[in-house]
Amino acid sequence: MTRSLAGVPVLVTRPAPQAARFAALLTEAGANPVPFPAIEIEPVELDAEARARLAPDSFDWAVYTSANAVECSLRQLPRPTRTRIAAIGRGTARALAAHGVAVDAVPTTTSESEGLLALPSFLEVRGCRILILRGVGGRTLLRDELTRRGAMVTLGEVYRRVRAVPTPTDLAGLRRACDSGRAVVAVTSAEVLHALLELAPEERFPRLRDCALLVPGERVAAAARALAWRGPLITAHGAEDAAMVDALARAATAGGAPGSA
Repeated sequence: MTRSLAGVPVLVTRPAPQAARFAALLTEAGANPVPFPAIEIEPVELDAEARARLAPDSFDWAVYTSANAVECSLRQLPRPTRTRIAAIGRGTARALAAHGVAVDAVPTTTSESEGLLALPSFLEVRGCRILILRGVGGRTLLRDELTRRGAMVTLGEVYRRVRAVPTPTDLAGLRRACDSGRAVVAVTSAEVLHALLELAPEERFPRLRDCALLVPGERVAAAARALAWRGPLITAHGAEDAAMVDALARAATAGGAPGSA
């Protein structure tokens, strides 16, 4: 147990089906995970034309941007057998491996698009056909930069994020965490943060923005500052479960998180 995290409530805002591993790591570190899913994932139903157009083996590379992209594409699209596979983040790679899909490229510097773009395999892609499987309305950096480098890029939007509907139990847990004065709020994207603030407005949860906020990088930290978050920001090196917990533990050890010794 990380002594400085003992009993610290950590609000877990991931969609419920994806929160188990993060919650387990928090528990191992001594923290108290508090479930409050801010978004839910809905598959985008693809018609026959879209399924044929997005068949991974029609491309040189198929890039899976998240575990959601893995789950929502494999249930509708032909299974890749010949194309090279890239996964953004170790969690995405684990999801592919769980389905028996071998991964050829995973970013090593960051679990975001920038990490994939820095890999040698994606520096010279002129003439390559690249399929990006992602959620509706995701970042355009990967598509735009690969296109600028000369690739022929096709987007496959296979899921959408929708605002969750919190249960009375969720809301009660959120209120207790906020009132504790020790809570840490963990978000994995600016979109999740926006959804959280819509579900827990200032007039109902005036202490929420005073909590420490655990974020996966400077982009989300900047979004939090723009949204007038008042509490301390704890910035991880990515949205991977272990990276987030490690950043929280390091901050607590240094005295930068609630409940630190």
